[in-house]
Amino acid sequence: MTTQNNPADEAAVREMFAACREAVAARDVTRLMGYYTASLVAFDAIGPLQFTDRAAYDTHWRSCLEMCAGQMVFDMQDLSLTLGEDVGFGHYLVYCGATDPEGNTQAGWMRCSIGLRKVDGQWRIAHEHFSVPFDPETCKAQFELTP
Repeated sequence: MTTQNNPADEAAVREMFAACREAVAARDVTRLMGYYTASLVAFDAIGPLQFTDRAAYDTHWRSCLEMCAGQMVFDMQDLSLTLGEDVGFGHYLVYCGATDPEGNTQAGWMRCSIGLRKVDGQWRIAHEHFSVPFDPETCKAQFELTP
């Protein structure tokens, strides 16, 4: 059975992700964290095995952005959404990294799966999982893969 997303909900979630992207580009972690639920669970491609609250994820985002010198690159592609009345899920690809003052970009592709909840009428990210494919023979991440 195929269901269609409520157009208003889909537009709201897409606007939220556009705002998230803008917050990352601006390195505005305080603004970014406003798009997550307080009881967030996240798995990132970098760092601890999991994050179980927004405060820990806030600290992690700040650390990640400090590692990236220069202009942030956070280009989301192929956002796919399935939304119910108050929960939803989706996925997208993201080209993430930074461009230094000399114009050199250090970035790579990652994949992201998301769980969403509508809280007080606003869609928020309740679960986020960033990952990078890896070569099982070398155990090295494959950031150079492209969509």
